[in-house]
Amino acid sequence: MTAAAPRRSRISRVIAFAPGRANLIGEHTDYNDGLSLPFAIEEGVRVAAAPSDGDDVIARAIDRGEEESFPLSGGSRQRTGGWADFVRGTLGELSAAGFDLRGAELEIAGDVPEGGGLSSSAAIEVALCLALLAIAGLPEPEDRVVLARLCSRVENDWVGAHTGLLDQLASLFGEHDRALRIDFRTLEIRPVPLRMHQWKLVTVPSGEEHSLAESGYNDRRAECELARRMLGLDSLRDARSEDLVRLPDPLDRRVQHVIEENARVEATVEALQRGDFAEVGRMLNASHASLRDLYDSSTDAVERTVGRLLAGGAAGVRIMGGGFGGHVLALLTPETSLPDDARRVAPSRGARLLDVE
Repeated sequence: MTAAAPRRSRISRVIAFAPGRANLIGEHTDYNDGLSLPFAIEEGVRVAAAPSDGDDVIARAIDRGEEESFPLSGGSRQRTGGWADFVRGTLGELSAAGFDLRGAELEIAGDVPEGGGLSSSAAIEVALCLALLAIAGLPEPEDRVVLARLCSRVENDWVGAHTGLLDQLASLFGEHDRALRIDFRTLEIRPVPLRMHQWKLVTVPSGEEHSLAESGYNDRRAECELARRMLGLDSLRDARSEDLVRLPDPLDRRVQHVIEENARVEATVEALQRGDFAEVGRMLNASHASLRDLYDSSTDAVERTVGRLLAGGAAGVRIMGGGFGGHVLALLTPETSLPDDARRVAPSRGARLLDVE
């Protein structure tokens, strides 16, 4: 039982870091027991924690200049639509899981863009978990999947975005120079070498931010659940192309995307293993076309950005994250110049404690 875990000697200060993530391919497949190929990035969220004498947690969002106090239980589940929901939810889920937390003062800061499809939300959840456990003198669970599930509950139940586990697993299990092939049916995580050589992966803002809780993301998940029930399947991982005729529009298109996107993940893994980045680019383009035409998750701003990058010589471009705005991911050839508004991303280490005193 987590509550019985022995405490470390009293700790005066910790800094926890959790990275954001980029998803190379495999979008809207995690909550359908499918496959994805994300990687942790260098940017992320840092939470500095120090113990306090009381039983509350005082959190300061440095980037926003805001401060709020929370009970250790998390308090009310009423959503405010801001950063405080993540703190409240993380406290609530850790307490419900049996972790004996202590009062603390937190400072939260990050450099991963919000609403850009780089999973700033999972980064803050994971960093908060690591910081709150460490400052209480508690070890994290031996299996980090436990933390991923806990953070996913924060997102689902306290923030209101019905996400899968992709973002949290990528943040917790990231490795340098490797993407992660994640099978969401078995939760098997297999590192896949992602050494770019002269090729470049970049993210580019569409100019339109998104919010998972407020976009069409939850609608798409509900549509997939309805399609699953209509087909009588345990999950859409079991769906086959011949099943599509049994579904009305748009459910048939949603399921077609899931089926074909899982296949694109496997094809991308094979292409990376043989160093065929041109094929990776073709898979990114096919993924974007599917997200646009079958999943209806693109926007005019995203399409303009994708078209500009392809015209500039990108080998492949696709919308990234939950869709409905945010950033796009582009694979640039060695000869393609870096656009002025592009940010290079590369596989980096997962969440960790940076400092413990």
